[in-house]
Amino acid sequence: MAKRLKGVILAGGTGSRLYPLTKVTNKHLLPVYDKPMIFYPLETLKKMGCRDIMIVSGREHCGDILNLLGSGREMGLKLSYEIQDDAGGIAHALGLTERFVGSSNVAVCLGDNIFNDEINLEDFESGSRIFLKEVHDPERFGVAELEKDSDCKVISIEEKPKNPKSNLCVTGLYVYDKTVFNYIKNLTPSDRGELEITDVNNFYVRDGLMTCQKLESWWSDAGTFDSLLKASTLVANKKLCVCPSKKLEPLPTVSTFVSASGEYGGELKHSER
Repeated sequence: MAKRLKGVILAGGTGSRLYPLTKVTNKHLLPVYDKPMIFYPLETLKKMGCRDIMIVSGREHCGDILNLLGSGREMGLKLSYEIQDDAGGIAHALGLTERFVGSSNVAVCLGDNIFNDEINLEDFESGSRIFLKEVHDPERFGVAELEKDSDCKVISIEEKPKNPKSNLCVTGLYVYDKTVFNYIKNLTPSDRGELEITDVNNFYVRDGLMTCQKLESWWSDAGTFDSLLKASTLVANKKLCVCPSKKLEPLPTVSTFVSASGEYGGELKHSER
């Protein structure tokens, strides 16, 4: 029987790459097509089996998130909230949830990440799991290196490498056992003064406790203007083009499109409209 799984959404940060949209609100409250951004990670965690979820945010707009989501009852969830007073990195924000997680396993989702895959954790008992996606620009992300001829044995993770060892991006969804908090306590700040989640993941790799899953459908973050548009287009494409007759319905006229695999750019062909 799988161990109880709690959820954590990390919804802090200043959202500076989306300024001036984020001048008066948290970026995770911005719309992605027809819903606030934060609804998507909530739905992801709920589908993974989480009903008890903590949201970590900064002080500036935490009240807005609380006003939007409340107790979570309308979504069939039990929501809790934690404040990250200062920007200390993803791992620091996760460390604030130790008491909430307790002895459970925890699924952690970055608040600006949107997934289309159905993620099954029935086989997860302990250790850690990351979720990988092939991308054309891996130097922008954390990149996983797999053992040669291995389907998913991770041997290293490097953050934004100049010369990536693969095209496998580490997306913003992680699953950990309670050991994660011991690893966080042993971290030292990076050059930018933050506790890095890549360092946490590499502790699990070092100890032979890391597994991974390759995503088959699309994934996007939404932390820049381009990726916010991409995410909205992907969601719109899913909602407008999937119907009982399987006939593709037209999207609003745009100059670019996002393919089913999540690649962005190019003119729509007649057969894709």
